[in-house]
Amino acid sequence: MMQGLPGSFSEDAALKAYPKCETVPCDEFEDTFKAVELWLADKAVLPIENSSSGSIHRNYDLLLRHRLHIVGEVQLAANFCLLALPGIKADQLKRVLSHPQALASSDIVLTQLGVARENVDDTASAAQYVASNGLRDAGAVASARAAEIYGLNILADRIQDEPDNITRFLVLARDPIIPRTDKLFKTSIVFTLDEGPGVLFKALAVFALREINLTKIESRPQRKRPLRVVDDSNNGTA
Repeated sequence: MMQGLPGSFSEDAALKAYPKCETVPCDEFEDTFKAVELWLADKAVLPIENSSSGSIHRNYDLLLRHRLHIVGEVQLAANFCLLALPGIKADQLKRVLSHPQALASSDIVLTQLGVARENVDDTASAAQYVASNGLRDAGAVASARAAEIYGLNILADRIQDEPDNITRFLVLARDPIIPRTDKLFKTSIVFTLDEGPGVLFKALAVFALREINLTKIESRPQRKRPLRVVDDSNNGTA
């Protein structure tokens, strides 16, 4: 189960993880969680961070709200292409559609074109929308495979700001995997901290003293607690 239409990078990641699997598209990221929880799919594959545009915070929040387990990860080199209807040239485009992460990762080229940017749910949806509506003033940032599927031309290849643009995807399932002693495993931990000086340092020291390497630290707001702001009246808390 993956979010996005055929030709999306999420589908590419799912096929990289499970080459013989049947991919099932859905509209929203949360739908992928629900499908696995309801036994409509065996696993979900969703993006969690991009090497140039950062974390996908929405999916971190969904991990906390649902009770699925991380059972694998896929790193995919995302090659972004600028797509348009056959016969359309880049200087004819007034706007470009794509997923926000793809637009952010292609900022330099899109700025040079001087086009407006419009967010859609995924890269393949952008390609499908341009093709099905016959939009002659609009392009899409998507994959070469999406161009083939939806009958669009590739105006420019590898338009991402960083040549080595990597997106990390998580594989989620209902049941956890049991770590083996003969293989290194990556573990994700979620915890909250009480207020006080040095609490974050003390939490991280637990890992440092045991020589456990941390590859990523992500902070998310606690929505049910008030935001605390540093000022002269709150005794130095933040």
